[in-house]
Amino acid sequence: MTAIAFDLDAPLGHRRVIIRRDGDGVEMVELPWGLNPSPPGGRPFALVRSERHFPSHRCLIPASEFRFGRAKHRYTVSLRSQDWFYLAGIWRPASEGWPEAFAILTVEANADIAPYQERQMAVLRREHRMHWLDLRPEHDLLRPLPAGSFAVSLLGEKARQAALAI
Repeated sequence: MTAIAFDLDAPLGHRRVIIRRDGDGVEMVELPWGLNPSPPGGRPFALVRSERHFPSHRCLIPASEFRFGRAKHRYTVSLRSQDWFYLAGIWRPASEGWPEAFAILTVEANADIAPYQERQMAVLRREHRMHWLDLRPEHDLLRPLPAGSFAVSLLGEKARQAALAI
């Protein structure tokens, strides 16, 4: 398996591999992006603000970079170290008329991304992956990385990332 870019412009329902707890172990499953709206009949959502409590159903989405658009430009964001990372997420079991699915958590944008947008997907470095799955408190993990952590460039200006292994 390789870590690939996560594109914020991907359609809801786009399938991605996530990593989640399975009893005492972990499992990788492929789920669609986007959670069932509440109340039913509302608009599905794919991003969730991290300023809440997530006592269960946490997951990780491996990524080499994430992409977003602003005005007429598309940007790609990767760690300056060129390492891959995880996006912090939550998953929900299937419910009436909606499949098992996941969403990604967002945090305030760090200094590298703030010139482009106010919020960003919550990035967890690889050494923190099990802390998220083991339910360490959100405020310990879900915060912007320090300034200088990310390289932001126009899409098409950077090389591919290395392979992913768990």
